[in-house]
Amino acid sequence: MAKKTLIPSESPFPTAKQDAVTSISYDYGTAQSHSPSYRLAYDDFDFIMRDELRPVRLQLELLKPELTQLEQNIQATVVIFGSARVYDNEAALQAVHNAEEALDKNPSNPELENTVAIACRLLNKSRYYDEARKLGALITLGAKNIKPTLTVVTGGGPGIMEAANRGAADVGGKSMGLNIVLPGEQKPNPYITPELCFQFHYFAIRKMHFLMRAVALVAFPGGFGTMDELFEALTLIQTKKVRRIPVILFGEQYWNKLINFDMLVAEGVITQDDRNLIQYAETAEQAWRLILKSYTINGDNLNPTKKATS
Repeated sequence: MAKKTLIPSESPFPTAKQDAVTSISYDYGTAQSHSPSYRLAYDDFDFIMRDELRPVRLQLELLKPELTQLEQNIQATVVIFGSARVYDNEAALQAVHNAEEALDKNPSNPELENTVAIACRLLNKSRYYDEARKLGALITLGAKNIKPTLTVVTGGGPGIMEAANRGAADVGGKSMGLNIVLPGEQKPNPYITPELCFQFHYFAIRKMHFLMRAVALVAFPGGFGTMDELFEALTLIQTKKVRRIPVILFGEQYWNKLINFDMLVAEGVITQDDRNLIQYAETAEQAWRLILKSYTINGDNLNPTKKATS
């Protein structure tokens, strides 16, 4: 009789999942089998959620998106940051209308006057939504001529993030969203490729995933979150913790009003070389040209030779 050989993909041992299913039947109706201590450690939610298990949860949160991206063959990304509060023109117009209507009903309320002014400024920024959407499409279409292909990645929320994911979806491409659990926010926008939609608890691990495959970073106007992500990236590039990649600020007037980079050089707290890490763009086409400038079309220059972070 022919000797049976073990198929390499098979294992003589039951998988952890099989044991977890089997353990459900291990209820002998005794105090011992009902005790929480009797549960399999990896199948015990209360145990996994203990403060002492934070290092394990950090590792799991790093590994899950990493393994999924490997399975989905995500090799290189363009990261797009920007405000969750910058909407398309139609939504921004509606916000102005609602604010003006509220002011008409209570014209002596200074807070409502301020609300109208802010809504108008956000309406002026709605063009950035259009440009982010266009950029998402340009990257996704242009990636077809690049080895390895590029994938748009955002924070996964509304506003500018939604626009970039939407642009990729407009041209039938995949895009990624790295959502995070926040009070009152933020559900993933509907344009993220479902199998590339991740949710994080830890900001630190989320920011690592933004940069691990990044070949360029584009920051549209935004607030604390956008600046946090931007300066994290600039600091890591400055200190050579990640490889140097193009950092493109969209809307030079906005960013120069917000941050005086030249003053930092004049004061000696950054160098001119640090200042030169930053480039500016006003249109999606200009940003895409800046991204391509550092790389060779149909060549291997885009392929990250090593992970951005370790």
